[in-house]
Amino acid sequence: MKKTGILNDRISTLIAEMGHKEGLMICDAGMPIPRACNRIDVSLVAGIPSFLDTLRGVLEELCVEKVVLAKEIKEHNAELDNELKAIFKEIPIEYIHHQEMKDSMPQAKGVIRTGEFSPFANILLISGVVF
Repeated sequence: MKKTGILNDRISTLIAEMGHKEGLMICDAGMPIPRACNRIDVSLVAGIPSFLDTLRGVLEELCVEKVVLAKEIKEHNAELDNELKAIFKEIPIEYIHHQEMKDSMPQAKGVIRTGEFSPFANILLISGVVF
């Protein structure tokens, strides 16, 4: 049994398989995920696990060189936007329309659905390299 890091076998495998510039999306409970996506649903009940808890766990193991957020987060979830700016202060953040984010989802290597119930709590992490 693994004793540290991400215990979810599918998320752990997904991160281990990530290559440079590949995308991993973490989303809220309401994000429509196409059937063709590599969907990892960790939602249990409303708010559990939270978007931020899931993100922090992934960031313990994944090297990220860029982040993509929906422009709408600025107006509809400014508190989360500010929190993400603090987390990614050294990493570029790109803002795109929410519909573009949904349209790009099938290109992500995987999508993790959380139990988050706040608007626009969705992020695309673009993997970097550790050397």
